[in-house]
Amino acid sequence: MSERDDVWIPLVDEPIGSIVATLQATHPEIDELVSSPHKILAFRTFAYIRVGILLGQLLVDHDVPEYDGTETWIEALLREPLHKEAVVQELRAVAEEIAADPRYSDDETMGPDDDARERFREFARRQLG
Repeated sequence: MSERDDVWIPLVDEPIGSIVATLQATHPEIDELVSSPHKILAFRTFAYIRVGILLGQLLVDHDVPEYDGTETWIEALLREPLHKEAVVQELRAVAEEIAADPRYSDDETMGPDDDARERFREFARRQLG
Protein backbone atom coordinates (compact mmCIF):
# COMPACT_ATOMS: atom_id res chain seq x y z
CA MET A 1 0.00 0.00 0.00
CA SER A 2 1.66 3.16 -1.18
CA GLU A 3 -0.73 5.59 0.44
CA ARG A 4 -3.20 5.31 3.26
CA ASP A 5 -6.82 5.01 2.23
CA ASP A 6 -9.31 7.02 4.22
CA VAL A 7 -11.81 4.87 6.00
CA TRP A 8 -15.23 6.28 6.79
CA ILE A 9 -17.58 4.39 9.03
CA PRO A 10 -21.07 5.81 9.55
CA LEU A 11 -22.16 6.27 13.14
CA VAL A 12 -25.32 4.34 12.55
CA ASP A 13 -27.04 2.44 9.85
CA GLU A 14 -30.65 2.95 8.89
CA PRO A 15 -33.38 3.09 10.15
CA ILE A 16 -32.39 4.40 13.61
CA GLY A 17 -30.55 7.40 12.20
CA SER A 18 -33.52 8.44 10.10
CA ILE A 19 -35.93 7.90 13.01
CA VAL A 20 -33.83 10.13 15.26
CA ALA A 21 -33.48 12.78 12.53
CA THR A 22 -37.21 12.76 11.73
CA LEU A 23 -38.34 13.02 15.34
CA GLN A 24 -35.68 15.63 16.11
CA ALA A 25 -36.90 17.73 13.17
CA THR A 26 -40.46 17.65 14.48
CA HIS A 27 -39.41 18.64 18.02
CA PRO A 28 -37.42 21.91 17.82
CA GLU A 29 -36.92 21.98 21.58
CA ILE A 30 -34.39 19.18 21.12
CA ASP A 31 -32.35 21.23 18.64
CA GLU A 32 -32.35 24.16 21.06
CA LEU A 33 -30.71 21.97 23.70
CA VAL A 34 -28.00 20.54 21.43
CA SER A 35 -26.96 23.40 19.18
CA SER A 36 -23.16 23.16 19.08
CA PRO A 37 -21.11 20.72 16.99
CA HIS A 38 -19.83 18.81 20.04
CA LYS A 39 -23.29 18.60 21.58
CA ILE A 40 -24.79 17.38 18.31
CA LEU A 41 -22.17 14.66 17.99
CA ALA A 42 -22.68 13.53 21.57
CA PHE A 43 -26.45 13.70 21.20
CA ARG A 44 -26.51 11.61 18.04
CA THR A 45 -24.12 9.04 19.45
CA PHE A 46 -26.10 8.46 22.63
CA ALA A 47 -29.51 8.96 21.02
CA TYR A 48 -28.80 6.23 18.46
CA ILE A 49 -27.73 3.83 21.20
CA ARG A 50 -30.58 4.60 23.58
CA VAL A 51 -33.26 4.64 20.90
CA GLY A 52 -31.95 1.32 19.61
CA ILE A 53 -32.16 -0.18 23.08
CA LEU A 54 -35.64 1.27 23.63
CA LEU A 55 -36.88 -0.09 20.30
CA GLY A 56 -35.47 -3.49 21.20
CA GLN A 57 -37.29 -3.41 24.54
CA LEU A 58 -40.53 -2.40 22.82
CA LEU A 59 -40.14 -5.28 20.36
CA VAL A 60 -39.69 -7.76 23.20
CA ASP A 61 -42.61 -6.35 25.18
CA HIS A 62 -45.09 -5.89 22.32
CA ASP A 63 -46.15 -8.12 19.48
CA VAL A 64 -45.79 -6.83 15.95
CA PRO A 65 -47.60 -8.21 12.93
CA GLU A 66 -45.81 -10.82 10.85
CA TYR A 67 -43.71 -9.19 8.13
CA ASP A 68 -45.71 -8.85 4.93
CA GLY A 69 -43.33 -6.56 3.04
CA THR A 70 -45.21 -3.33 3.73
CA GLU A 71 -43.45 -2.04 6.85
CA THR A 72 -40.58 -2.92 9.14
CA TRP A 73 -41.05 -3.96 12.76
CA ILE A 74 -39.83 -0.51 13.79
CA GLU A 75 -42.44 1.21 11.64
CA ALA A 76 -45.08 -1.10 13.11
CA LEU A 77 -44.00 -0.19 16.65
CA LEU A 78 -43.85 3.54 15.95
CA ARG A 79 -47.35 3.51 14.48
CA GLU A 80 -48.51 3.22 18.09
CA PRO A 81 -48.61 6.78 19.53
CA LEU A 82 -47.43 5.66 22.99
CA HIS A 83 -44.35 4.00 21.53
CA LYS A 84 -43.54 7.01 19.38
CA GLU A 85 -43.90 9.31 22.40
CA ALA A 86 -41.60 7.03 24.41
CA VAL A 87 -38.93 7.45 21.72
CA VAL A 88 -39.42 11.24 21.70
CA GLN A 89 -39.11 11.32 25.50
CA GLU A 90 -35.89 9.31 25.26
CA LEU A 91 -34.50 11.77 22.69
CA ARG A 92 -35.48 14.69 24.89
CA ALA A 93 -33.82 13.05 27.91
CA VAL A 94 -30.59 12.54 25.98
CA ALA A 95 -30.65 16.17 24.78
CA GLU A 96 -31.25 17.45 28.31
CA GLU A 97 -28.38 15.38 29.69
CA ILE A 98 -26.01 16.63 27.00
CA ALA A 99 -27.15 20.24 27.50
CA ALA A 100 -26.56 19.97 31.27
CA ASP A 101 -23.08 18.47 30.89
CA PRO A 102 -20.52 21.08 32.02
CA ARG A 103 -17.97 19.78 29.50
CA TYR A 104 -20.02 21.46 26.76
CA SER A 105 -20.71 24.75 28.53
CA ASP A 106 -18.14 26.70 26.49
CA ASP A 107 -19.26 25.37 23.11
CA GLU A 108 -20.51 27.95 20.68
CA THR A 109 -23.82 27.32 18.99
CA MET A 110 -23.99 26.56 15.29
CA GLY A 111 -25.32 29.26 13.05
CA PRO A 112 -25.97 32.90 13.80
CA ASP A 113 -27.36 34.11 17.09
CA ASP A 114 -30.49 36.25 17.34
CA ASP A 115 -28.52 39.53 17.20
CA ALA A 116 -26.74 38.45 14.01
CA ARG A 117 -30.04 37.46 12.44
CA GLU A 118 -31.53 40.85 13.27
CA ARG A 119 -28.49 42.67 11.83
CA PHE A 120 -28.85 40.66 8.63
CA ARG A 121 -32.58 41.41 8.39
CA GLU A 122 -31.83 45.13 8.78
CA PHE A 123 -29.11 44.93 6.14
CA ALA A 124 -31.45 43.06 3.75
CA ARG A 125 -34.21 45.65 4.30
CA ARG A 126 -31.81 48.46 3.45
CA GLN A 127 -30.44 46.68 0.38
CA LEU A 128 -33.75 45.47 -0.99
CA GLY A 129 -35.54 48.62 -0.10
